[in-house]
Amino acid sequence: MAVDYEYFKKEILKMTSIDLNSYKEKQMKRRIDNLIMKNKIVGYDNYVAALKSQKPLFDEFINYITINVSEFYRNPDQWEYMDKTVIPALVKKFGNRLKIWSAACSTGDEPYSLVMALSKHVPLSNIMITATDLDKTVIAKAKVGLYDAKSIANVPDEFKKKYFTQVGPSYKISDEIKAHVKFSEHNLLKDRYDTNYDMIVCRNVLIYFTDEAKDEVFRKFFTSIKPGGFLFIGSTEQIVNYKDIGYTRENSFYYGKP
Repeated sequence: MAVDYEYFKKEILKMTSIDLNSYKEKQMKRRIDNLIMKNKIVGYDNYVAALKSQKPLFDEFINYITINVSEFYRNPDQWEYMDKTVIPALVKKFGNRLKIWSAACSTGDEPYSLVMALSKHVPLSNIMITATDLDKTVIAKAKVGLYDAKSIANVPDEFKKKYFTQVGPSYKISDEIKAHVKFSEHNLLKDRYDTNYDMIVCRNVLIYFTDEAKDEVFRKFFTSIKPGGFLFIGSTEQIVNYKDIGYTRENSFYYGKP
């Protein structure tokens, strides 16, 4: 093609603020090449021109790379409990620089939700969420930060207006929020766990583990949490033997470490 893919990525960044460098290049380039051929367009330069002038093509392109796997503020009542009870308790105990881990973070909905939830209680500049997942691909998507309308449906209106920009039919989270999440790869069953967390959030992933593996992970989380800290799990999960491990049950989905 007359104009190379580097040019295309730069033009897309200018048009949409979407950095295609955050995606695996070989796979993304192949998909975009297929999309260009499907529309019978020759060359990246002509495709860029078409994206700028034809809204249906632009929307099609955005949909092609939009994330729609998870949800922000999933189970809103549990996030309300965090806002009203958990975060104030943590700030009172540990101050306004909290150490929080979003484990098995998937496409970033959860750690980005945590940044926004915390920003109501502490300065944004004090927030840094550790977010990990086993899958390189979802981490790459999380770093892009592009979501469909369904994914952000539960985001409070104040944050939706402040931190999301509509790009075609999708929504891009602001760099202001993205700057407060550090993503990395981590295998819950094999890798070492860091310690001294004020809160660990791990939701809707352990349901896929065996009972033995779940027990191992819950015990490792317990060791990683500070006394006085919390573990927040998913709505389809429970820690049957939480007392044996040492947890207290604070709420249906929140467990404390005395």
